[in-house]
Amino acid sequence: MKRYLTAIFLGISAMILVFGLRIDLQWTGAVTWGLTLICLLFAAYFTKYIPDEKQNKKRK
Repeated sequence: MKRYLTAIFLGISAMILVFGLRIDLQWTGAVTWGLTLICLLFAAYFTKYIPDEKQNKKRK
């Protein structure tokens, strides 16, 4: 399940940007970009759980 979290967080950050920037309220832009940054940091963190096919081929 952890290997899919990178894609999930990238999708969430895209949705936050699309919907957050359409709302025209005070501080919306800063909050939107802050939440997007947090989601992208989590996406980068969970890339370590994506299996590396090159290493699997070397082991066999």
